[in-house]
Amino acid sequence: MLIALTQLLFCQLMGEVIARAFDLAIPGPVIGMSLLLVALLYRQSIPEHLETTAEGILSHLSLLFVPAGVGVVAHLTVLGNEWQAIIGSLIGSTVITVLVTGWVLQRLHRGASHES
Repeated sequence: MLIALTQLLFCQLMGEVIARAFDLAIPGPVIGMSLLLVALLYRQSIPEHLETTAEGILSHLSLLFVPAGVGVVAHLTVLGNEWQAIIGSLIGSTVITVLVTGWVLQRLHRGASHES
């Protein structure tokens, strides 16, 4: 488990280094997990110790939402003052996401039916 955690943290560290070195807008952990994905695809398998550790972390994923909840509670006044903009952006982004997803699925479905 210690080796797998070290590997995961090393990938995150490499992602942070790349993100900061090239001043990228992509978060370091996202780049690090992309590096891990590339490494696992190259290897064409997932090591048992890494799989076991990842499953253990994912089983406790809800604990990672505690800091976000604390942040929401800490900024209730901002949320209270800006609730219209927040609700508007949530609804707007949801509608745009549904429309774009529907459009992409229609295009993919049309492309799949032409190939058959």
